[in-house]
Amino acid sequence: MIKDAYTFSGYSVTSSAAALAFYRDTLGLPVKETPQGLQMELKGTTIFLYEKLDHVPATFTVLNFVVPNIDEAVDELVGKGITLDRYDNGPMIGDEKNIYRGFAAGMGPDIAWFKDPAGNVLSVLQDK
Repeated sequence: MIKDAYTFSGYSVTSSAAALAFYRDTLGLPVKETPQGLQMELKGTTIFLYEKLDHVPATFTVLNFVVPNIDEAVDELVGKGITLDRYDNGPMIGDEKNIYRGFAAGMGPDIAWFKDPAGNVLSVLQDK
């Protein structure tokens, strides 16, 4: 029964207006306003964003964007005024662009993290 169910993911934000401006206007994603919150349709995946007054951002990545070229994606994000996060507490160290080069270290994809206005952690990553 559950294996055939329609699924979607969701997470909270502090302000629907700020999230709409960030996801639609800054990132250029297709965001639809609904009475319950914001809905994004991303290549067959639905993400629902809902306003929560006592929102506390997760301490982990809630949304990953797999991109063909991480350097171009990071340059585009920085060009839009987005600051990339540094997490130099593990075995990998970010480079001058705050990209963690997993391929070169033999530790997975190349990845860079950033936050939405509510503090939710997002990433761009190049898988191959």
